[in-house]
Amino acid sequence: MEQIVKILSAKYVTHNVRQFRLEKPAGYSFIPGQATELSINMEGWRDETRPFTFTCLNDDNYLEFTIKTYTDHDGVTNRLSKVNEGDELIIRDVWGAIEYKGPGYFIAGGAGITPFLAILRQLNRDGSIADNKLFFSNKTDEDIILRDELKSILGANAHFTITGQKDSMYDQRRIDAKFLKAEIKDFSKHFYICGPDAMVTELSDILGQLGANSDSVVFER
Repeated sequence: MEQIVKILSAKYVTHNVRQFRLEKPAGYSFIPGQATELSINMEGWRDETRPFTFTCLNDDNYLEFTIKTYTDHDGVTNRLSKVNEGDELIIRDVWGAIEYKGPGYFIAGGAGITPFLAILRQLNRDGSIADNKLFFSNKTDEDIILRDELKSILGANAHFTITGQKDSMYDQRRIDAKFLKAEIKDFSKHFYICGPDAMVTELSDILGQLGANSDSVVFER
């Protein structure tokens, strides 16, 4: 079902990631980690749908999306870099397999942090953030989405890794088998993975080899 909603606010939270807050239709609900198909209510763009994850909480009185924009071609996210407060977007039914199942490790690459934002915010609000750890990989320091908020929520359990900046202040290891063996003490916990498809596939395979139960590895299938 399609619903037209107005943009209440739009701001950049990194150099190329924009956070939108939208009107929330009455009765619209989701589980933290879920997504919807979104498009722009403009001629020629209404049927150009893309999946985006909710980054607000379900009981917020608005909907929020935190979207990485690609301006090198005229696609949906490039258009989203140009829309403003008062413009309209189209949202649809809620879907998604990523949801919190218990304490564990969140592994994100770039914009793959977005489904985890709602989950971590909800856990923080509920006082249940303990025993969860985040490994968040980006190319450069300035690419880290909502770094300060993640540090505030998770403290020392927010672990940032940077793969494309030699003078980074953060860990410069790649998240691979060697990294996981060094950093993870308990492979019986839950693992939540989101990022580029190749990263998700590789890490899912590695976790299985290291002893993680396949039922405990959560990702968008």
